[in-house]
Amino acid sequence: MTPRAAHSFATRAVHAGRDDFAELGVHAAPIDLSTTYPAVDCAGEAARIEEFASGAQPAGSPIYARLHNPTVARFESALAELEGAESAVAFASGMAAMSACLLATAAAGKRHVVAVRPLYGGSDHLLGSGLLGTEVTWAEPKGVAAEIRPDTGLVIVESPANPTLTELDLAALADDCGQVPLLVDNTFATPVLQRPLGLGALVVLHSATKFLGGHGDVLGGVVACGEDFARGLRQIRVATGGVLHPLAGYLLLRGLATLPVRVRAAQASAHELALRLSAHPKIAAVHYPGLAVDRPGQMDGGGALVAFEVDGDAHEVVAAVELITPAVSLGSVDTLIQHPASLTHRVVRAADREAGGIGENLLRVSVGLEDVEDLWSDLSRALDLA
Repeated sequence: MTPRAAHSFATRAVHAGRDDFAELGVHAAPIDLSTTYPAVDCAGEAARIEEFASGAQPAGSPIYARLHNPTVARFESALAELEGAESAVAFASGMAAMSACLLATAAAGKRHVVAVRPLYGGSDHLLGSGLLGTEVTWAEPKGVAAEIRPDTGLVIVESPANPTLTELDLAALADDCGQVPLLVDNTFATPVLQRPLGLGALVVLHSATKFLGGHGDVLGGVVACGEDFARGLRQIRVATGGVLHPLAGYLLLRGLATLPVRVRAAQASAHELALRLSAHPKIAAVHYPGLAVDRPGQMDGGGALVAFEVDGDAHEVVAAVELITPAVSLGSVDTLIQHPASLTHRVVRAADREAGGIGENLLRVSVGLEDVEDLWSDLSRALDLA
């Protein structure tokens, strides 16, 4: 068999996590819904329980579903391959994944975090609230190195950023971090368009709810990283119980197979919508990486989201769309529009929102797989009515 590393990304997306299908005699991934497993050899299982608790993944029976699940492990293996990571650890949601990263570094005595805004509103709130005992220092991209301390455990960024779609130079940031792990939220780009580990980042996080699942019907989060960091994450997952459900693991593995096709199709429509929005008289500004002149050059295209500022009342635009769905989230097969200042970033202080470019006239569109002409007809009509 040809080593899969020699295959294209699209081919690997289809086949990752499926290496043993022929041996099992199946064509679709099996779903293991067991919550517990027979444990006849109690003494032997006791040793394996200790291994699981330490973050290891010993062979044999999972013992209990909070410790390990074979279906979820397939998704983890596939995502790690696509991100170019040694390991991946899945969680019940993207915020559970972010929480585990913070708890794992805090457990190692590193409670300080340097972060760059904007981030997803939930991540911003979690860091700023101190709910997990984390101290955060907010920095500009070029000021990250100056804020790193002996107790800094992570530098956290998102690129493209939510919701302004600002791109960061991840390679330069990784250099500035030195020995401190750079965590990149790669939810918007996905490994189809950007692989941060190849640029020097050490941790990559996804809200798997978005593009990885791709159909708006599964909640999950995942972290791709080295095995040492993964062991710490598994320790947190075992202790806190933030596990991904097996059915969600199945749906996410299935979603990866079509991820390249979905992302590139949505990206093509997003680029066209961004061009047309730029020429619309009621648009004050368009934020789309594909239109930027000076870019880091690390992302293959502009992505499938478009943010724009309305010259008027943004709420009226949201209320006027008919085909496009007014809703939070992103990365689904259908197109969604939302007002970040009211919804995803409402938990961020108003002054911090404004400083990060998240104003009252900003809208964010997650472009789906509808015909671009139908999308433009709906969006332009809503703009004209508003």
